[in-house]
Amino acid sequence: MKYLQGTGWAVGLGALLALAGCGKHEMASAGAVAAEAVQSPEGAFLAYEHTVQLQLPGKEIAPRVKAVAEACQSATFGDCAVLNVSQQAGDAPRGTIKVRIAPKGVEPLIALAADKGEVTNRNTEAEDLAQQVADTRLMQDRLKNEHARLVEYQQRSDLAVADLLTLSQRLSEIEAGLQQADRDAAQQHRRIDTQLVTLDFESTNSQRNRSEIGRAFGDSGEIFTTSLAYMIRVAAGLLPMLIVGGFLLWCLRMWLRRRRAKKG
Repeated sequence: MKYLQGTGWAVGLGALLALAGCGKHEMASAGAVAAEAVQSPEGAFLAYEHTVQLQLPGKEIAPRVKAVAEACQSATFGDCAVLNVSQQAGDAPRGTIKVRIAPKGVEPLIALAADKGEVTNRNTEAEDLAQQVADTRLMQDRLKNEHARLVEYQQRSDLAVADLLTLSQRLSEIEAGLQQADRDAAQQHRRIDTQLVTLDFESTNSQRNRSEIGRAFGDSGEIFTTSLAYMIRVAAGLLPMLIVGGFLLWCLRMWLRRRRAKKG
């Protein structure tokens, strides 16, 4: 009987371990799906852009922007290029960094930026470049075919000089068009193979509130002088009108007084 009880406990423990293992496997699978959810599916031509707003203590913003830029330039999380960096000091410091990075590096880079901070807003959107890619390929094929035909036609020995000049000019135009189409195709594939990430850093709410109060006190003197100057301008503008109006009113009263005196 004891042996059966021990066997039952062993079976139950094994079942629990198996369920736990399945649960971990499902969680890992779900995490992998979430991590790959923003990658362009096979055969699709999607260009992803991420905009992330973060809050950090003001003194941490400049070092964090620098750390993100260094991580990008050193390819810590994969191929990466820094496109723009801007910072603002003062009572309410801010910072922005824009990078283009391989899809696998998006989440680690955002995690580095948000370390000991808070992500207040995040937006991810994708632009479908399928039509642009198709148009570029069609343009490349058309120009290549035309170039090949003209080169073959140029080999004829019975062409006039004027025709040769016309062919040379057209070949130059085609080659320039091919170069532009190749640049367009490279840019499109760059947007598809990498993702644009914009990180906006701002100071915490409490720090911004304190800085706004400080700025309000600092601006009070300027506001007072501006208001006083406005009132002086208004008074200066109204004074001539008051003088003229008072003189006209005095003249009217004198005229009425004389008229009453004549009637009396």
